[in-house]
Amino acid sequence: MKSVTVFAPATVANVACGFDVFGFAVHEPGDVAKVTLHHQPGVEITTITGDGGLLPKSAAKNTAGFAAIRYLETIQANFGVDIELHKKMPLSSGLGSSAASAVAVLFAINALFDNQLTKAELLGIAMQSEKLACGAAHADNVAPALFGGFVLIRDSAENRAPDIVELPVPENLYCTIIHPKVEVRTADARNILSPNVPLKDAVRQWANTAALVAGLYRNDLALIGRALQDVVIEPQRAGLIPHFYEMKQAALDNSALGCSISGSGSSVFALSSSQATAAQVARAMSAVMNTHGIGNQVYVSLINTKGPEIIAREG
Repeated sequence: MKSVTVFAPATVANVACGFDVFGFAVHEPGDVAKVTLHHQPGVEITTITGDGGLLPKSAAKNTAGFAAIRYLETIQANFGVDIELHKKMPLSSGLGSSAASAVAVLFAINALFDNQLTKAELLGIAMQSEKLACGAAHADNVAPALFGGFVLIRDSAENRAPDIVELPVPENLYCTIIHPKVEVRTADARNILSPNVPLKDAVRQWANTAALVAGLYRNDLALIGRALQDVVIEPQRAGLIPHFYEMKQAALDNSALGCSISGSGSSVFALSSSQATAAQVARAMSAVMNTHGIGNQVYVSLINTKGPEIIAREG
């Protein structure tokens, strides 16, 4: 039978000042999904690896399986698919794990069915998969995972198509990610947030958000660095990540442009102007965690402007 295997990237959401509106993709880590066409209707998840047995194999309860179900419903297919899902990234890490799985499956199944749906249509399905995962149809992970690069989600209301703006990415912009082996549940990270923001903090956040967009368009890494300041969300969530400010200071001391929490945590990201700097930042942040006896994984890559990639075809 015909099959397509796809890699979909991890993503950094929020990007400091851009809570729920910014996200970008990285080259490492990510998830791999193999989708195989079969003649019987329905979706079956045959294999899941790398999850420690935590993810459900029931397609309707799994974000990747749910995405496949909705895809087949949308195109009114008479066929079904089998899914092999290989988790290559930590769960509950703030790196868009559920988004990467859903996007990998959607990109693969769309290729199997001759790309009947546009990326915008795939995004709508992926957002519904995110709702299954975390209770809300957020686009700040699924959009960069699907489109690649750095995206602005101007509007992602459930009752209308999301307004996605693809932003330019400086060629020499590198990302360092550290994932401490600490679990931060998205629901918990949202529940601690105050519904009220002081006006002076809101103004600073708006200015930084606008400055980050300007820095990307102008290829101004110094401005990007100055804009990577979160005065609203980061102070409320920092306590969920042990020694966060110590890691952040280590990144800045080693010439990172800026550093903040990836998504809802526990991962932390930093942006740098070269691979050498990004690697040094990775060593410095990892050393902080090692000093405190906390296991960690580090990743260094350019911003991934491609998004999902087909890595194998059969049949």
